[in-house]
Amino acid sequence: MIDIANLIQDNPVKGNYFSPDAYVQGDFEFGLLENRSGSRLLALPETLLQALYAALENELGQGSGVALFSCGLWWGKSFYRRFAEEVGKYYGKPLASMEMIEFLQCLKQCWKTHGWGTLEIDFKYYQQGFLLAKIINSPFAQFAPQNKRPMCFFEAGILSAFLSEITEEKLHCIQTSCESMGADCNDFVIGIAERINPASAWLEEGHDHGTIMELLCRNQSIIN
Repeated sequence: MIDIANLIQDNPVKGNYFSPDAYVQGDFEFGLLENRSGSRLLALPETLLQALYAALENELGQGSGVALFSCGLWWGKSFYRRFAEEVGKYYGKPLASMEMIEFLQCLKQCWKTHGWGTLEIDFKYYQQGFLLAKIINSPFAQFAPQNKRPMCFFEAGILSAFLSEITEEKLHCIQTSCESMGADCNDFVIGIAERINPASAWLEEGHDHGTIMELLCRNQSIIN
């Protein structure tokens, strides 16, 4: 007869590591925030984000997007290392051994708990060499100045770095729709740079996300 108590003890069921109630800790009275592993967390108020956009735009003009993307790349690499270490330790196995659905659930909950909105990863165009990411209620889009171009360069950098680390491929990321421009969500396409770079020109021509993906797939078929 199976001893249920011993079974539970030997195979404890792990809960959601990024559950907000358990993950975000600290002394709120003194403004100190930590995650459950003891690492410090930083709150980005609306005024700071707006000031960051304004200062970069004033100093760098169109180059502000390049600066934000580079910051996202640097931060995304650190984010991946922390994510891999914390999740691997908690679940007792490296990310490479996790089921894809388990990994994606962790990433989505992590993104949401940090206050970056709701993230979805779409493999619809995987066979063509592209990954899609969709983010809803992004603070980086909400507080960005209205512009004629997508403004979530920081998130694009994070996605590029994070997915490059997990796939062990050097991937690039281009945003194709933005909430700051009135879109329902922020769409990103991720892939090898030479494959997705044409999307930038099509974006400048005013094509929407769906049309850009059709053009990318058509272009990829011609190359192959």
